[in-house]
Amino acid sequence: MAGGLFALLDDIAALAKLAAASIDDVGAAAGRASAKAAGVVVDDTAVTPQYVQGVAAERELPIIKKIAAGSIRNKLLLILPVALLLSELLPSLLKIILMCGGAYLCYEGAEKIWEKFGPGHGHHDDEALEKVAAGNPAETEKTLISGAIRTDLILSAEIMVISLDEVAGESFWSRAAIMVVVAFFITAVVYGVVALIVKMDDVGLSLAQRSSAVAQRVGRRLVQAMPRVLEVIGAVGTAAMLWVGGHIVLVGSHDLGWHAPYDVVHHLEEAVHDATGALGSVLGWVTNTGCSAVLGMAIGAVLVLVMHLVPRRAAH
Repeated sequence: MAGGLFALLDDIAALAKLAAASIDDVGAAAGRASAKAAGVVVDDTAVTPQYVQGVAAERELPIIKKIAAGSIRNKLLLILPVALLLSELLPSLLKIILMCGGAYLCYEGAEKIWEKFGPGHGHHDDEALEKVAAGNPAETEKTLISGAIRTDLILSAEIMVISLDEVAGESFWSRAAIMVVVAFFITAVVYGVVALIVKMDDVGLSLAQRSSAVAQRVGRRLVQAMPRVLEVIGAVGTAAMLWVGGHIVLVGSHDLGWHAPYDVVHHLEEAVHDATGALGSVLGWVTNTGCSAVLGMAIGAVLVLVMHLVPRRAAH
């Protein structure tokens, strides 16, 4: 009897060790996969704060919370099932869908530039202000959140597909478990940093009200700097849309058999890398990024032209 009990306990201990090892393996694989997508994570972090610019301070964190919840839904309910299924059955179709998402990012980035510098620039900002002035801030907030979640869908798809590719050698259920961990981890990192960025002005106000002269000085400078910081982050977010969108299309076209654009950029990157010595890696990356952004701007400009100018001509 006692021998049987000890054997059962040994079996339970062995199963517990196996489960712990499996959890460790999933955690380690999720860490590798997340690191692989680090570049897109940075882009996602840069894009999001622009959606709370001009929003009342007490609504900033609730809006970020809603966007984060939408991001988790994007990753777990939309992207992950589709990505896992397509990776098993139609991996080439997954690339095409991702390229369509990249083209949408190019459009989003180019449209923001068009709204800022094109004919009637500032018109969309005026419309948003008019909605708030008319007593409809809830509708404006809903529009901001839906736009942010829509953009997050594309960036999250890129993050999840890159991460999935890193663990392609794992079994189906291992990949699923790893990607769930990646989804929660990356969402927490991105929106935790975004929340910290947008609330830094409140930190500055808190410091400015302290008795220490040094704290007051730091707090005042922080408050003064934050509007400019958010403006810069918004510009970085727009550039990130163009870069990531262009890069998705560039790599996707190469994977699908149209090698010429990718080869040109790759050879240019290698030439810069070889010609610049110790700075070769950094400048090579900058070259690749710049070319991707130029391609993204070109794609986005064409789409903006189609979406904005063609309907106007048709109306006349």
